[in-house]
Amino acid sequence: MERFEKVNRVGILGMFANLFLFFLKIIVGFIFKSQSMVADAFNSIGDVFASLMTFIGSKIASNKDDDDHNFGHGKAEYIFSMFISVSILVIGIKLLYDSIASLVSSNKVIFSYSLLLVCVITIVIKLSLYFYTKKLYKKENSILVKSNMLDHRNDVFLTSTVLIAIICSYFQIYFVDAIVGIIISIWFLLTGVKLFKESYNVLMDISLDKKTIDEIIKMILKDKRVTEVSDVHSVSVGYKFIVVLTISVDGNLKTFVSHKIANQIEKRILNNFNSIKEVFIHIHPV
Repeated sequence: MERFEKVNRVGILGMFANLFLFFLKIIVGFIFKSQSMVADAFNSIGDVFASLMTFIGSKIASNKDDDDHNFGHGKAEYIFSMFISVSILVIGIKLLYDSIASLVSSNKVIFSYSLLLVCVITIVIKLSLYFYTKKLYKKENSILVKSNMLDHRNDVFLTSTVLIAIICSYFQIYFVDAIVGIIISIWFLLTGVKLFKESYNVLMDISLDKKTIDEIIKMILKDKRVTEVSDVHSVSVGYKFIVVLTISVDGNLKTFVSHKIANQIEKRILNNFNSIKEVFIHIHPV
């Protein structure tokens, strides 16, 4: 339960921080006609939605196993991370259109130190949130935290490009502002596609990666009572996996002993692989 409380905290912090940054950027961006600042403001409102989805998704995923959901509600994290990816794609398309229109119409940015200050404030806040979520992601391995972590990291780079565009406007190089807006929107689209793909894979019951499966087989075969491991299958249940496999043991062993071997192996797998929720082992006597 503590894991989900930490993820909830990420969502709440993100919502407050991004709401503050949105109002700050949108006001200053419109006043000084900075398309890149306005684009960055919509980036922040998209982040508010992402943080809200993180909070709701974590709440649902934290529900315990029940009669209708025997393996818990872990996939809720991926359903809501898919919502986040779709919102990123929609905002990215809108910003790309607006930025191209600004480039065509030769929009001129009014240079202001207020624009510079907003960029610095944003970078400081986002860097702080990035390091916080990165530390939490390494510990909890939540895709919702990961999506927020990547979002905060992207924001640092994107706001840095906005800063460059504003500095260019000081030297009356105005087209850079619209170009930066286009770059931000393309970054949005790439990030959205990547997150959508990751969420989609889990929701479509993607299997464990080959490296992990090989490590499991190697660990099982260290037990000399097992002669072969076969029919290894896995399915995702949220951020963890269920593994089903067959082990071959001496056919002369008593049934009790064979099942004891299987139980010991199951416990060993669960203790050594945090990504695995349940293990079911079929015994094949040879």
